[in-house]
Amino acid sequence: MTIRQDNSHWRSRDLDVVWHPCTQMQDHETLPMIPIERGRGVWLHDFDGNKYIDAVSSWWVNLFGHANPSINAAISKQMDTLEHVMLAGFSHQAVIELSERLVDITPPGLDRVFYGDNGSSAIEIALKMSFHYHANCGHPERTRFINLSNSYHGETLGALAVGDVALYKETYGPLMMEPITVDAPDAYGLPREQWAEAAQNGLAKMRKALEAHAQHTCAVIIEPLVQCAGSMRMYDPSYLTGLRQLCDEFGVHLIADEIAVGFGRTGTLFACEQGNITPDFMCLSKGLTGGYLPLSAVLTSNTVYQAFYDRYETLKGFLHSHSYTGNALACRAALATLDLFEQSDVLGNNQSLAETLGQAIAPLADHPQVGDVRQTGMIAAVEMVQDKRTHTPYPWQQRRGMTVFQHALTRGVLLRPLGNVIYFMPPYVITEQQIQHVAKVAAEGIELATRD
Repeated sequence: MTIRQDNSHWRSRDLDVVWHPCTQMQDHETLPMIPIERGRGVWLHDFDGNKYIDAVSSWWVNLFGHANPSINAAISKQMDTLEHVMLAGFSHQAVIELSERLVDITPPGLDRVFYGDNGSSAIEIALKMSFHYHANCGHPERTRFINLSNSYHGETLGALAVGDVALYKETYGPLMMEPITVDAPDAYGLPREQWAEAAQNGLAKMRKALEAHAQHTCAVIIEPLVQCAGSMRMYDPSYLTGLRQLCDEFGVHLIADEIAVGFGRTGTLFACEQGNITPDFMCLSKGLTGGYLPLSAVLTSNTVYQAFYDRYETLKGFLHSHSYTGNALACRAALATLDLFEQSDVLGNNQSLAETLGQAIAPLADHPQVGDVRQTGMIAAVEMVQDKRTHTPYPWQQRRGMTVFQHALTRGVLLRPLGNVIYFMPPYVITEQQIQHVAKVAAEGIELATRD
C-alpha cells in the first residue's frame, strides 16, 4: 500500500535543501510553509487536503487560473514539435506570431520586440538599450536615469538601482549606479477627486529634475498607475500624459514598466492606455504567459531599432542575450493567453469584478486602524496604520500584515501582505462570491492584526 505523503513530509524535505525568495528562512521554525500539490482555477490544494483561493495570483502572474485547459493544450501541442531553439541566427513560428500580436495590441509606435527571461531582465534590457541608443547617436554623456520615489523594478543590480524601496535595495547600495529620484505623484490618503491635483504637483517636480539633469539623462522609468511592490501606491493617469510631454520636451526616453500592471490589471489592457501615451520602451512579463512560464518582452520603436542597425564593424549592434530568449514553449503559452483575451470580453467582465471588489472592501475605510483603501481596476489595497488621523504607520517590526496572512490561511485564502498593506490581485476567473469571501476574511484578519 502506498502511504500518502502529507505537508509535513514535503516541508521537511524542503527545509533540507531549498532557500526561498523574499524569506527570512528562520521564520519557518514557527511559520510552516505550505507545500502545494496541485492547482485548479483560483484554488491551490496542499498535501493535507486544504485549499486556498489564490487572491494574489501567485505573485501577480496568474491571469486565467491554475491548470487552465486552453493554455495546457497549447503548451502540450508545442512540446510535440519544438521546445526551444537559440534565437541568434534562428527563429520559430511561436516567437514570430507572438511578436506580431504584441506589436498589434500595444500602443501605436511600439514596432520591435526584444525578449528576455523575466521582469528584471526586461528592465535591464530597456536600461541598456536606452543608454546604448544615446551613445550610438553621439551622446555618450547620457548615463543617468530618473526614477520615482517608492518605485520597484526588479532585483538584478541594474533594475534594483532604478528602484527606491529600501528594504530590497539598501544592502546592495555600494554595488549600484545612482539614479535621480523624483517624488512620486502618490495619492495616498487622498479622495479620488484629488488624485489629479497630486499628479500635477508630481509633474512640476519632474520638470525641475529634467531642467537640471536632462542633458545627462537617458530615460525616466516608471510603473504606470500602480507602484506594486511599493505598497500598491496609486496615482492619476494624467501624470502619464504629462510625463510623456515632458520627456518629449527634454529629449529623454520614457520607460514604462508594465510588468505587473499589464494585461488588464488596471482596467485597460495596458496601463499606458489610460494616459493615451506610447512610451519609448514598454517592459512586459508576469501575466504575459498567464502565469505558466518565464518570459519577458521589451517593445520599442523603429526609431530606436534603426540606431543599432548598421554594419557589424561599427559595433553598434545590441549584443545582449539570454539563453532562453524567445523560448518556444513560453511564447506558445503567451499566445494562448492572448487568445483567451480575444475569445471573451475579459476586460468587460473584469470591470464587473472590480466593482464587486471595491464594494466589498469599501467598509474597511471606516475602520479606526485603516489609513487608506485604494483601487485601480483589478488591483486593490487596504493600508493599516497606527494613527488614522496622521497616517502614522505601525512599526514594521510588529509585522501586522503577517497576522492577516496567517488568519487568511486558516480561512482558505492566500493573502500575502506588503508590510502593513493587504492587497488583492486575483486571477480573472474568480467569482463575485469568492471575492466577497476574500474581502470578509481580510476584514477579519485586519481586526485581529490591529488589536492591541
